[in-house]
Amino acid sequence: MKIAIFGKRRQSPEDIPHIVAMFDILAEKRIFTVVERHFYEAMSRTTGSPLPADDVFEGDEFSADFAISIGGDGTFLRTARWVGSKEIPILGFNTGHLGFLAEESLDHAARLIDDLEAGNFAIESRSLLEVRAIGGNIRAALSGWAYALNEAAILRQDTASMITVNTLLDDMPVASYQGDGLIVSTPTGSTAYNLSVGGPIVQPTAPCWVLSPIAPHALTMRPLVVSDSHTIDISVDSRADTYRLTLDGRTLTLPIDVVLRMRRAPFVVKVIHSQGHNFVDTLSTKLLWGISKR
Repeated sequence: MKIAIFGKRRQSPEDIPHIVAMFDILAEKRIFTVVERHFYEAMSRTTGSPLPADDVFEGDEFSADFAISIGGDGTFLRTARWVGSKEIPILGFNTGHLGFLAEESLDHAARLIDDLEAGNFAIESRSLLEVRAIGGNIRAALSGWAYALNEAAILRQDTASMITVNTLLDDMPVASYQGDGLIVSTPTGSTAYNLSVGGPIVQPTAPCWVLSPIAPHALTMRPLVVSDSHTIDISVDSRADTYRLTLDGRTLTLPIDVVLRMRRAPFVVKVIHSQGHNFVDTLSTKLLWGISKR
């Protein structure tokens, strides 16, 4: 078995001993481990000695049976970007804040590694948005990764003027959203930026997208759930010459005449869960869903 390990560079002092202990467990079990270089160097500096890894790599130049992400959801999103179309299943350990994607505790690392060896786990496939510019190429400006596991957000520039986001589904006009912008969320991202603007919570494996306006200038503009079989075309009208596109927090400034086309990516992100995991339990744990405080 071969495991690729990614992590945020700055870990809390309380988590570092648990991370080292996990590496020791992997070494004792003779599991071949490859570690992302920046994480490896940061942890080695922090602990004062090299991590017991078999190899170190940079970027997406690696192969593995499983990937481990150590950090918060932001680290998990970066891990998904490095894994890319390889579709290597990812296990997320949470050393961040909320942890919808990276939800496992390092306290359970020994048991979870045993489960990986025994095949005692479940894999959940998560869809991604693929974003392209019609007649142009935005991949170069986004380091070749024009996909989003959480959301694509179309936003006004730093100005008080609102923008108009014209939206079509398979060439069918849906709405012209006037306000601060529009979020096109995946089911995975429904509990992220989408939730903060009043969008619905969606089961992560549902085959849909959510269109959620940001600060709409009309009471009738509400979030809309659509099938992910559609192609979404978006153009922007604004007093400014540019607008912003963010993909999972990575931001790109685009000329106002650039039209975006969004569709379901041809690959998925595979998330590893413990047996018996369900989405409602995650909502209860992370958002106190259905829990009465009376």
